[in-house]
Amino acid sequence: MKRGLEKKINTVVTIGTFDGVHIGHQKIIQRLIEVGNTKNLAPTILTFFPHPRMVIQKDSNIKLINTLNEKEQILKQFGLENLVVKEFTKEFSRLTAEEFVKTILIKQLNAKHIIIGYDHHFGRNRSANIEDLKAFGKQYHFEVEEITAQDINDVAVSSTKIRNALLEGDIKMANSYLGYPFIISGTVVKGKGLGRTIDFPTANIDISEHYKLIPKRGVYVVKSIIDKKTVYGMMNIGINPTVKGISQTIEVNFFNFDDSIYNQKITIELLERLRNEEKFKSVNALKEQLLKDKKTALHFINSHA
Repeated sequence: MKRGLEKKINTVVTIGTFDGVHIGHQKIIQRLIEVGNTKNLAPTILTFFPHPRMVIQKDSNIKLINTLNEKEQILKQFGLENLVVKEFTKEFSRLTAEEFVKTILIKQLNAKHIIIGYDHHFGRNRSANIEDLKAFGKQYHFEVEEITAQDINDVAVSSTKIRNALLEGDIKMANSYLGYPFIISGTVVKGKGLGRTIDFPTANIDISEHYKLIPKRGVYVVKSIIDKKTVYGMMNIGINPTVKGISQTIEVNFFNFDDSIYNQKITIELLERLRNEEKFKSVNALKEQLLKDKKTALHFINSHA
């Protein structure tokens, strides 16, 4: 996938953050690809980074379902050819609607067909709407296709519902809206090695993107592809209160797997949530619970894999 257009090709474009690339977004992507195939146009998503709210409202607390790399990975799986990531700055936000159309949609993207929501606003102070875009379309020779109110609502509601479900630990609901398992990507770093002392060695995952939404603390059944092998395991998100942990960690105990993967970047799929994080009376009591968790996790894997 290209994070920009390398050559002057005619495109069909849609614009948005596409956070989650969920079932609502997937309908738009399918339409984008259909139009691309019918009209011989390259299906292209124009997105912005950082998230506009981070820049305009200085909302550094906003948490996103996907990191930029994760979004790219997922869009590729859905057959999208081009993801164009425009850096969102205060200067960019001050472009007038016509400047945006001329410099981005026409000059950079060579757009011939634009698929957009009825409630889409763009340009300085979000002053222009879909009717303005249609007028620009006549002037600059591109078609504008409107996404229905229902489809737009599905997209907005799904993103919000997914975030809420993840924060509540309802991974089943989040995954049903996503249409695929929620993922966490990060680098395996050295931890304190406590897991190994109780026969539950863990890979500690470091996520460098501060804006990535982390689900509710607890124990999850997970899956990963490591060196082209499918590996299952269980993951703990939390502070390890039994051993007086302070800061939150993400640790995965992979089953039947003992390769050294330090400094490797891995992607983990969250399949099921087993329980909340708990503080146990002793390390032995923790180990007993982990054995029960593993049994439950293996039962889930065997009945769903």
